[in-house]
Amino acid sequence: MKFRNFKMVDYVVYGNGSFDQLDEILAPKRNGDAPMIFFVDEYFQDKKEFLSRVPLRGKDKIVIIDVTDEPKTKTVDKIRDELQAEFGQVSGIIGIGGGSVLDMAKAVSLMMTNPGSSADYQGWDLVKVAGVYKVGIPTISGTGAEVSRTCVLTGPTRKLGMNSDFTPFDQIVLDPSLTSTVEPNQRFYTAMDCFIHCVESLEGTYLNAFSKSYGEKAQELCEEIFLEKDQWDADADEKLMMASYAGGMSIAYSQVGVAHAVSYGLAYLLGTKHGIGNCIVFDKLEEFYPEGVEKFKLMVKKHNIIIPQGICKGLTDEQFDIMINVSLGMAPLWENALGKDWKTIMTPERLRKLYERL
Repeated sequence: MKFRNFKMVDYVVYGNGSFDQLDEILAPKRNGDAPMIFFVDEYFQDKKEFLSRVPLRGKDKIVIIDVTDEPKTKTVDKIRDELQAEFGQVSGIIGIGGGSVLDMAKAVSLMMTNPGSSADYQGWDLVKVAGVYKVGIPTISGTGAEVSRTCVLTGPTRKLGMNSDFTPFDQIVLDPSLTSTVEPNQRFYTAMDCFIHCVESLEGTYLNAFSKSYGEKAQELCEEIFLEKDQWDADADEKLMMASYAGGMSIAYSQVGVAHAVSYGLAYLLGTKHGIGNCIVFDKLEEFYPEGVEKFKLMVKKHNIIIPQGICKGLTDEQFDIMINVSLGMAPLWENALGKDWKTIMTPERLRKLYERL
């Protein structure tokens, strides 16, 4: 029996206001005059008060990250080339934002030290050299990107992460106060990413006591927040941030399942964002996750959320085939969901019918 020996985040600081310790945290990681590069979610580009809290020193630079689309390999390569042309080398990359910004920070960190294109590293354990120092600071909770060993990228032929032991952050800063201004619909979609991947982990064939302990706690917190609470408050921000962390830890030693595998196809073809894509798919997965989908629908109703319908209507056979091929390329996800014989269960024809329902 072979057990996974997986890499975790090296350092974690948690608490309201912990963002203000960032200067102190970065100080010993600075290499001469090589700058720290701060990737900041475009949401904050006009928030001067927040930007003034970013601890710029020397040649440090803020790079505003456009999150209209999820991270693309060509964007990662472009930013890497620009930073190398301007600075040669950097001391570190600090991602401040949602899952897309955190994934971009991880990817660019790796590409500062690895040759070629980031598309060359889409897969499992293809990265061979550690990236530059990297810090993740989530400003929305749910994706688990702050603790995962992957950074999901859309490349020329597929949507797939750079999954490696070199991908996790060296440091994360978990400050719940940074999430207090998230718009309710966006907060819901991203939180449901956490809830859904907990359901997929807890009902998957890869389940073990390690992933179960984290997954159960994360799912419990999501249900408390979205089913029991009647209004959003600071306590909800704190608990959702910890649900995101625990949910990410759960899938570190297990895997996600059907909803994520299917949503990758939507994202690749239609550009559907990850959180809402998972919700669109999970809404139709009663046959795979009956109890989880029932709770999900209760949350949707309680919070007056509209789940888009009919997004695959009018697609051509060729477009369906593209989504099917992308989705079926996520073998570990399907194996976790359906077992080693998953190919005989989830045939292209069956997957096509599922896409047609979305």
